[in-house]
Amino acid sequence: MRIIAGEFRGRRLVGPPDRDTRPMLDRVREALFSTLGNQIEGARVLDLFAGTGSLGLEALSRGAKEARFVERDRRAMERLADNVETLDLGDRVRTTRGDALKPSNWSIEDGESDVLPDLVFMDPPYPLIRTRKGRASLTAALDLLLNSATAPGATLVLHTHPRDLRGTELINLCGGPTPEPRVYGNTALWYLRAVHDPEADGTGSEDPGATPSSPLG
Repeated sequence: MRIIAGEFRGRRLVGPPDRDTRPMLDRVREALFSTLGNQIEGARVLDLFAGTGSLGLEALSRGAKEARFVERDRRAMERLADNVETLDLGDRVRTTRGDALKPSNWSIEDGESDVLPDLVFMDPPYPLIRTRKGRASLTAALDLLLNSATAPGATLVLHTHPRDLRGTELINLCGGPTPEPRVYGNTALWYLRAVHDPEADGTGSEDPGATPSSPLG
């Protein structure tokens, strides 16, 4: 596993401790970041179910400002810490061992205050999505992230198996047309845009398709 592009291009990362943690294939990560384009530069990143950190660290290499990683597994967290140390990114990273679906683990520290993330990676374990309780917890977290717990206009990238989720299950969360994933073999990537109420958050109207490289419409 390696960093694909940016400041740390080609640098090797420590991989997952076992098969329960599945890192995204290099070709899929490359397609993901190509799709995000200029949304990465200066972004505050939240990497949920982070594993050993390949997505958030790739974003930092490509110009993201800072990142928060949330992962429950102790061994994966140890490898994440090794990767952060190898890349000397301690001043731009905060790691939390805990529940990735718990809202108190989502904010990004900026000096003495917390700010909302504007780029979120969510890579839940497949078994979580495949149980009724887990699916309900995931949907509730997505609802919060897309409607109040991210910066206006934020992008959330959700990784699932192509057969585990349908766009009709997400339409009430993100509004607009029924979302469709980009599928790469056994990987489906859903690109979802935060849908804040302009009157409520004071940001004014915003074109959700303003970023040409984004598949969101």
